[in-house]
Amino acid sequence: MPSKPKMGVLEWIFLLILSVLWGGSFFLAQVAVQEVPPLTLVLYRVGVAALTLYVYLRLSGRKVPAGIRIWIAFFIMGLINNAIPFSLLFWGQTQIASGLASILNATAPIFTVAVAHFTTQDERFDPARVIGVGIGVVGVVVMIGIDFGANRTNPPLAMLACLGAALSYAFAFVFGRRFAAMNVGPARVAFGQLTASTVLMVPCVMVIDPLVLPADLSISALLAVVTLALFSTALAYILYFRILAAGGATNMSLVTLLVPVSAVLLGSMFLSEQLRPTDFLGMTLISLGLVAIDGRVFKTLRHRA
Repeated sequence: MPSKPKMGVLEWIFLLILSVLWGGSFFLAQVAVQEVPPLTLVLYRVGVAALTLYVYLRLSGRKVPAGIRIWIAFFIMGLINNAIPFSLLFWGQTQIASGLASILNATAPIFTVAVAHFTTQDERFDPARVIGVGIGVVGVVVMIGIDFGANRTNPPLAMLACLGAALSYAFAFVFGRRFAAMNVGPARVAFGQLTASTVLMVPCVMVIDPLVLPADLSISALLAVVTLALFSTALAYILYFRILAAGGATNMSLVTLLVPVSAVLLGSMFLSEQLRPTDFLGMTLISLGLVAIDGRVFKTLRHRA
């Protein structure tokens, strides 16, 4: 029986950093999609990030991954972890706010717990995990609040697209665990999946999207694209695969519960979105959910009792 994946202090720190990087991605995408079609934005995001990681691998003396088996895995991971969810989210954000998109994306742990339970041997349902995810989801629902039911201006298809992205991420969280067994480091995995995603997106953009070159963009949109690629993608995926190797799929999926917190805060500061008391309550519940899933606080209390 494989040992159950565990999150150490360093992994939790990386998870918090990753949540900020990915929370920022919703804000950056909201700026960029005003001028860049969704599929083109996906291509720019993964393409620039892949090139950046290639330079990083070469400068650090790491070899570029080779072999048919590993590249098949990269293409599968690139499809379900980049091409599909990025396309769905960016298209959704052309019609709904970045904060709402991030909140809908926070349903990924629900899908991940189910996918991991049926496809892995070491990430089965347990009471702490179910209760923790449940509390976190309640927090997300509280953050959505009345607006989700009352704001009929949000197109259902756009919201469903964001939920579809969350489902795709759930499969990616589970599938991505295999790279640790292949002994491929986080930076090399990130480079491989982003390169594969770039190859997948090129024909999609050529067939579907109008041509939009970087020179055609405003300074704000161009900065949003570059920041999205370098920090919210290249750096973020190095952290992603580091956490995934140590903590497993379900723990990794918790980042999507934290992402709305930073996304809502950024939206409030830069997009004039108002924070409500329910937003703070939701953030508190999300934090409690993470504590419940981690379980160490409860174990400490039991030992002291």
